[in-house]
Amino acid sequence: MSLSGIYPITSDAFMERPDHEEIIAEIAGAGIAMLQFRPRHGAPNKALGQARRLLAICRERAVPLIVNDDIGLCALAGADGVHLGAGDASIASARAALGPEAIIGATCHASLELARAAWNNGADYVAFGRFFSSTGKPQAPPAELDLLRKARAALDIPIAAIGGIDRGNARQPLLAGADLLAMIHGIFGTPDPATAARDLVGLHARHRMAWRSPRCR
Repeated sequence: MSLSGIYPITSDAFMERPDHEEIIAEIAGAGIAMLQFRPRHGAPNKALGQARRLLAICRERAVPLIVNDDIGLCALAGADGVHLGAGDASIASARAALGPEAIIGATCHASLELARAAWNNGADYVAFGRFFSSTGKPQAPPAELDLLRKARAALDIPIAAIGGIDRGNARQPLLAGADLLAMIHGIFGTPDPATAARDLVGLHARHRMAWRSPRCR
């Protein structure tokens, strides 16, 4: 499995929509790399039900489902992996609980040192950001696009960019070296999330084709 592409992250507001499962099905069928479920805090029973329904949708379309922060929920739902924040459980404990095949991602904010540590500890991808003004986490510390270039040169691991990414600015982190574009509002905050996902998948694919061209090397 190649960890490269568009990486949508659900929002609380979107998950309250009565048609959210139908839209997720369209998005999962659009060629995304992974889907991340960000459960609402304080509603464990509801979160488990949602995770299992999303997993069924993703399984049908061969899309990995990643759970944000919660190793226990990931294990109970049978999801494909977990994304850990800087203050969450360790990568080692996630690996012990979820097994060798689980996908484990790590938030590294603007720190190349955190990314190196995550890589050395067995993370499957690292995430940097925020790179632009973020609706989902407006207080998140900023990161410069040059960080992606440095990480690309220093790390042999897939790199995700997050924070305010949308159709209008997505090429910038791609050109700087990001493999994965993780986004919340850029997909789920749009009037038509499925169309936004398809457009972004196409943009990513065109970038990859251009990058592979001998003229771009």
